[in-house]
Amino acid sequence: MSQHLDLAAIATHAVPTSFKDALQARLERWYAHPGLYRWSLGNPLTRWLTRRRTRKLFDLMAGFVHSQVLLGCVRLDLFRALHHAPASLTELARRTGLAPVVLQRLLLSAVALGLLEHRSQGRFGLGPLGVPLAQHEGIAQMIEHNHLLYQDMQDPLQFLNNAWSGGMAEYWPYAHEKPVPAPPDLDKFTRYSQLMAASQGFVVQEILSSYFFDEHRCVLDVGAGQGRFVGELAVHAPHLKFKMFDLPPVLDLAREGLKAKGLSERVTLHPGSFLDDPLPEGADLITLVRVAHDHPDAVVRQILLKAHAALPVGGVLLLAEPMAQPDEEPGQPSASADAYFHFYLLAMGAGRLRTPKELQSLMEEAGFTHVERVPNAMPIHARILLGRKSQCLPSVSPNSVN
Repeated sequence: MSQHLDLAAIATHAVPTSFKDALQARLERWYAHPGLYRWSLGNPLTRWLTRRRTRKLFDLMAGFVHSQVLLGCVRLDLFRALHHAPASLTELARRTGLAPVVLQRLLLSAVALGLLEHRSQGRFGLGPLGVPLAQHEGIAQMIEHNHLLYQDMQDPLQFLNNAWSGGMAEYWPYAHEKPVPAPPDLDKFTRYSQLMAASQGFVVQEILSSYFFDEHRCVLDVGAGQGRFVGELAVHAPHLKFKMFDLPPVLDLAREGLKAKGLSERVTLHPGSFLDDPLPEGADLITLVRVAHDHPDAVVRQILLKAHAALPVGGVLLLAEPMAQPDEEPGQPSASADAYFHFYLLAMGAGRLRTPKELQSLMEEAGFTHVERVPNAMPIHARILLGRKSQCLPSVSPNSVN
């Protein structure tokens, strides 16, 4: 591998190593005993556990097929079509151009996954998991986008040896290439900016429903993209003024959208790179929404130091993004998302999924105090951290971080 990657900190446990290892080795031998499976199925007290583990293992094996069923339904636009009214196999075959005998396999698979469900008179309608896909365009765009990741990972070992040679790396030019004076590839910037805007809705709603903006007067959004977060926050908190900081071609794309929303008077654009340029001053709240996990630790330290320098005393940093499952919350449903983000961020470039504790430490290292987590309803979309600037200068200069 030619590119630097950060190692995540591995948590250590208070249990003595020798005792823990001996216990785990004993459990492993017990699980592997050929008679345990038969005994556990015959025992009503353990049968449910064996069945659940078997289903989970089968789901892991079948996961790629499940994702392709989902992609097939998206590409055929089945969710939006069935959102209007249920339809029969014959009607759907006519709409999609697929033979009924093969389309039926896709529809029945989608029913099995909860995406569709059977309705009266042999028709198909939306299942509980299909409704959000009909209502939120950003989910469909991410499903289509994930096809690049699946292509890159066809051979997982080859991918691990050269993760940045595939379609995902081409999609995210800023994550692994330092901007150069040459004319920018506007198609690349347009492509990733549009995807970010479309897929950011759930994260934005987590922030707006979890944090009160009444104490602030001006917000600087770093890595602002096309302004999805700023646009929704402007409606949510009409007293706020805004500054947007991002690469010049990205803000060029944002300008027209802000004008169409009537926000030109409330928003000032500040083109630049947080690798090379200081952040603009004048805001009492700086937001980093899905920014840190795209970059290695050294870059995140630099961003946080620059954010600290740009804030007035008493100013606040709000950081929101998907985070790794905290050690104190074992077994939560969102833990399965960690595996996805670990590989997604590897394919993007140099970022990684961090725990809230790791990000808290980085924020404190940059000089922020009173760093705390903001509880929110759906941590699988994002977790939220707040830090406050309580002194004028951090202990390290922003320019001292490479």
